Amino acid sequence: MAAAIVLLTRDLRVHDQPALAAACRAGRQVPLFVLDPALLGGLHASPNRAAFLIECLADLDSSLRRMGGGLVLRRGDPVAEAMRVANAVGAAEIHLSADAGTHAAHRRIRLAEACSRAGLKLALHRGVAVVPPAELTPSGGDHFRVFTPCWRRWRAALWRPPVPVPGRMRLPDGIAPGRRPGPGDAVPGPRSPRLPRGGETEGRHLLNRWLRRDLPAYGDAHDDLPGDRTSRLSPYLHFGCVSPLEVALRTAGRQGGESFLRQLCWRDFHLQVLAARPDLTRRDYRSRGRHWKDDPDLLQAWSEGRTGVPVVDAGMRQLRREGRIHNRARLLVASFLVRELGIDWRRGAAHFFEWLVDGDVANNAGNWQWVAGTGNDTRPNRSFNHLRQALRFDPAGDYVRRYVPELRGIPGAAVHRPWALPAAERERIGYPDPIGPGARSGRS
Repeated sequence: MAAAIVLLTRDLRVHDQPALAAACRAGRQVPLFVLDPALLGGLHASPNRAAFLIECLADLDSSLRRMGGGLVLRRGDPVAEAMRVANAVGAAEIHLSADAGTHAAHRRIRLAEACSRAGLKLALHRGVAVVPPAELTPSGGDHFRVFTPCWRRWRAALWRPPVPVPGRMRLPDGIAPGRRPGPGDAVPGPRSPRLPRGGETEGRHLLNRWLRRDLPAYGDAHDDLPGDRTSRLSPYLHFGCVSPLEVALRTAGRQGGESFLRQLCWRDFHLQVLAARPDLTRRDYRSRGRHWKDDPDLLQAWSEGRTGVPVVDAGMRQLRREGRIHNRARLLVASFLVRELGIDWRRGAAHFFEWLVDGDVANNAGNWQWVAGTGNDTRPNRSFNHLRQALRFDPAGDYVRRYVPELRGIPGAAVHRPWALPAAERERIGYPDPIGPGARSGRS
């Protein structure tokens, strides 16, 4: 009986996993994940994401074993390893979740060519997005350039039905599962000490708790910096530990659901932009003729949370400590870098991509270009007054005190203006003076 391979990429789950479910309709199934050195050790390398990925794979293997199968792991080029395994087990077909981006497109094209030469069927499946890029194309164009019409189309789209969890699985005889990822697969470099736990089990637990406890207040509370009532689902969505479609279906029609659905749509919006513009990470989507400043000292001060602007420093230190950053703080720190310091958005995007456990190519590049005014924002000159934003979304200063220990002794909203303290107090605290020409006024 012929076998089927599902080449897993960022769809590391068993619930609502179309590629896995299709492969399980064959007599024998090989859930295959290939640790690709081009990603783990190349431009996309991140110690935080590598650590999270290792936990995702271990959790997925446990789930597949309970179903009678198991995860087959290999190291090397995904296409070469997939064809090698296919030849070893006599596979007739390979299943893959469709994705956007240069690396994913290159992998898909090479895999299609290899399958054609070997006489194998390559089946592409939906699963990375709620509404795939191909189903979001507007009339008269290859992609939506503005969010609002995309949102209308996204809401009107016919969402696919969720796929049930396969009942039983069976690996082909004689297939070696491969060595489980361990410390030797970690990406070298500094790692955040308070990373979330990876895997579908943790992702579904988080989803269920958030839907029950925090979704009703999401529309009013998701910008609250100290309350931090965001979903924290982004790394689980990025690695496919939870299905974006399932999240959307369980959110729709509930109190607070509409606001969160817009966030899921932004994720698909950036994915369809990346599908149409694979150079989104490198080139301005819309050139504005900006001239960027090259100042390594300013860039380093920003990246280490030493700008002298408390809400900015709190966001940057949260990023290093947790591998994540509150969504409102993301906007503020990004705006400060490009608007106040005049540094190229690509530098900021690279730093985020190094640390973010939810580092997503489409979202990261799309959001940074939006803030820089070179992307899909219809108001390219939009700026954030960081002081006004801090007083609005962290009125008592609790977010700042949580992440900037030097300022914990300053009560209330005064923590947002440490430069107004007496000189002796400033010297005792040892907190830096603000950098940037408009930092004290909050313009940026």
